[in-house]
Amino acid sequence: MSAVRWGRHGGRGARVANPYPSFGHFVLPRWLRRPARMVAHFGRGDFVPPRFAATLVSAALLGSSGAYGAYLGGHMDSIVQGFTARTGFAVDQIKVVGNRETSEIDILGSLELDGWTSLIGFDVDAARDRVASLPWVESATVRKIYPHTLEVRVEERQAFALWQSGDKLSVIERSGRVIAPYSGGKQALLPLFVSADVPLGAPDLLAKMDKFPDLASRVKGYVSIGGRRWDVKMLNGVTVKLPEAGVDKAIASLAGFEDKDGILERDILSIDMRFPDRLVVQLSPEANSARQAALLDASKAAQRKKETKI
Repeated sequence: MSAVRWGRHGGRGARVANPYPSFGHFVLPRWLRRPARMVAHFGRGDFVPPRFAATLVSAALLGSSGAYGAYLGGHMDSIVQGFTARTGFAVDQIKVVGNRETSEIDILGSLELDGWTSLIGFDVDAARDRVASLPWVESATVRKIYPHTLEVRVEERQAFALWQSGDKLSVIERSGRVIAPYSGGKQALLPLFVSADVPLGAPDLLAKMDKFPDLASRVKGYVSIGGRRWDVKMLNGVTVKLPEAGVDKAIASLAGFEDKDGILERDILSIDMRFPDRLVVQLSPEANSARQAALLDASKAAQRKKETKI
């Protein structure tokens, strides 16, 4: 130790090289000394590579080249999907919430899963847009639940009525927007509007009819006449012709006639309420024949009575 110390201070003793690289009076921190010593050995040719180093370097070079090629070719997502799917992140559970009219099969199909889809690389934004494009879906959210579950929540459009235009029958929203073709089931309970164009006045007419629930429950459908007014088709076949203006008053009068006289139960074909000062009733052919016969009988009876008095 005295020789080393002496030589370090400029004496005649043996001089020992500093094993730790330094710059002037600067000494590397302890955590950098080992890496610096390895670099120094490598620079002097003292470094001996381990066995199979060349093989490992070649494999790393080939792997990085392949990865770069896959990136340039646009296949990196597929590689990541395949690798992560086979390491425990493949989607194998799907939870669908909020669908009533939308088929779960249609929702699953819009997710575009292939059995080995990885949850890690799955694009939930694109999937959400595809689900939201389904006819009955108002909005949708798609959420990842690791390690292998997708949750799909949908909010559906509200059916308001059925719209018939020619031979085409569709379910529409309150705004008149078409949701989907009529498919039966509970949709048959929706009110029916028949018109060439979207029945924009339907909500207003229904609001007026709903003030008289008993009358509204007996309606089969509403037919637009030239887009100016409505004919109301009753379940028993009677047609009520509403006016262009004063619809509220006409519906209230009809409800009053029905409560008082049961007018809708008569043997009639139509009730014309387009005239503000009178009500015009069209009898069925049978009722008209019976009426004519009754009038004829009454006329004959009056004639006989007159002859008897003479």
